[in-house]
Amino acid sequence: MRGLGQLEGEIMDRLWSWGRPASVREVVDDLNRTRPVAYTTVNTVADILFQKGLLRRHKDGRAWIYQPVRSREAHTAELMHEVLGEGGDPQAALLLFIESLDERQASALRGIVRRATGGDA
Repeated sequence: MRGLGQLEGEIMDRLWSWGRPASVREVVDDLNRTRPVAYTTVNTVADILFQKGLLRRHKDGRAWIYQPVRSREAHTAELMHEVLGEGGDPQAALLLFIESLDERQASALRGIVRRATGGDA
């Protein structure tokens, strides 16, 4: 799957944060608040995201309406799983990641592991 390009990420961020289906026009209008971008460019990138399986879509009149296939968190988890599967030593990668956490993040991770395993972590 890999990460997203800049405009792909901006489109996905908006759709995730809005939590509802949206038209390309809505996305373009919001993007144009911070930088100019053409309708055709956003339409093309949204179609690419659809082809990649990240968005679903349906027609509303002449417009495509898009929404994410999965939540931002599910997408992130899938990326993490993919990255860990590609590395030479997933345990070493996880250890380096855990060692980089601050105390608040480490505490949250311990709580998550306890919940996931039904025991002490």
